[in-house]
Amino acid sequence: MDLSVNLAGVELKNPVMTASGTFGSGEEFSEFTDLNSLGAVVTKGVASVPWEGNPTPRVAEVYGGMLNAVGLQNPGIDLFMKRDIPFLKQYDTKIIVNVCGKSAADYCEVVERLGDTPVDMLEINISCPNVKEGGIAFGQDPKAVEMITREVKRYAKQPVIMKLSPNVTDIAEMARAAQAGGADVLSLINTITGMKIDIHKKQFVLANKTGGMSGPAIHPVAVRMVYEVSQAVSLPIIGMGGIMTAEDAIEMMLAGATAVSVGTANFRNPGVTMEILQGMKDYLEDQGIEKIKDLVGAVR
Repeated sequence: MDLSVNLAGVELKNPVMTASGTFGSGEEFSEFTDLNSLGAVVTKGVASVPWEGNPTPRVAEVYGGMLNAVGLQNPGIDLFMKRDIPFLKQYDTKIIVNVCGKSAADYCEVVERLGDTPVDMLEINISCPNVKEGGIAFGQDPKAVEMITREVKRYAKQPVIMKLSPNVTDIAEMARAAQAGGADVLSLINTITGMKIDIHKKQFVLANKTGGMSGPAIHPVAVRMVYEVSQAVSLPIIGMGGIMTAEDAIEMMLAGATAVSVGTANFRNPGVTMEILQGMKDYLEDQGIEKIKDLVGAVR
């Protein structure tokens, strides 16, 4: 049975990886999860300087998932390079670094710094607010998507994954813009903007008022968007959004994803990636399928 998949020339032993922001940089999950068995570990977002994130409370449970307004809190690139990359290099898994920034220069600085490090791919989080444009996320304007992709590619030595926001009218338009800018891979979907109000206190549950919704409730939306993007561009796709089981992961691949990222499920069950991987193996065996890559886009 061949579980390997290829993302822009990077060979993963299997298609299961972690979603940025839900797994740290792997260390806190290493006693529950065999990092060696993952196709890749995707780190929490890394910026050019430390970010404090948003005020608390910034996480809330909701029907079918959770809201988070953490605000990409991170220790910055200096500490990340000193602490997290050496930790991950102990394991036989690919390292994908999620990069965040508030301007094109921010992204490019981090990407350039990572150029000579032993990381395998870069995932660019374009749901960050573009401070030059009044806080509108880069990922909500196709011209900005193409621009930031092109700028990052000028500095990147590793393949570039553009992480698309679902908070748009036409996800395929954003995918085409990323492809035009030179993206190597696309990942989707990021969280869907949501809100929760405490009716007894008559106030917002999150200090930020809104947050990003993740979890099983958004899975059908994610599958639809992965399918639409797979029909619109020729790039490989990492599918994510509410993957809780092997069935969810397989569904995502049938829709057109080459690999899958597991996010919110890690909070409920730190060993869920291992269970999903085993379930995918069982499915291939039951179906008599030798290569997992044969699932990719099999449903048209």
